Amino acid sequence: MDARDVIKIGMSAERTLVVPVERTVGHFVPDMPMVYATPMMILEMEMASGDAIRRFLAPGWVTVGTEVNIRHLGASLVGATVRTTAKVIAVERRVIRFEVEAFEGERKIGDGRHARGLVNVEAFNKRLGAK
Repeated sequence: MDARDVIKIGMSAERTLVVPVERTVGHFVPDMPMVYATPMMILEMEMASGDAIRRFLAPGWVTVGTEVNIRHLGASLVGATVRTTAKVIAVERRVIRFEVEAFEGERKIGDGRHARGLVNVEAFNKRLGAK
């Protein structure tokens, strides 16, 4: 499958999350503040990116995260509503590149770039099974 045949620049998706205790840095690291953890923000950015293109992929194909370049610009407390966006900015044969952002209300709390690689699940699982 060639991503250029089905994925177009500008495709986008948005996710909304109310920050739970389980996604705070203090949940993972003792004595740290109970604020939205950077890896959890990146997870939402990756998921929004996948959401933007998933329905256009051929059966048996998925995308996996291959690159992140993210800035976490501001803290968000438990209970805050965070909106994450992803927009396709480039499409290669097997790589889709995204611009991603996260907001709490109108305040930007994160931004950056993310890339996802196009993978045939059957071939991927076969290759992993050989290891």
